Amino acid sequence: MAKGGDARVTITLECISCTRDSVEKKYPGVSRYTTQKNRRNTPIRLELKKFCPYCYKHTIHGEMKK
Repeated sequence: MAKGGDARVTITLECISCTRDSVEKKYPGVSRYTTQKNRRNTPIRLELKKFCPYCYKHTIHGEMKK
């Protein structure tokens, strides 16, 4: 059995290009991914390069606030 408990949390990653350009209504939506991270090893906000189907390219997806 695992010791300690809630070290891993589920987070949501959101495309930062789409959120900035959503004011102009240039893109139809916002790309979001879900993943898990270890809260003890990575206390800072996570940023990963993922594919955004709305921008149609690989962009930086940052961790959202809950």
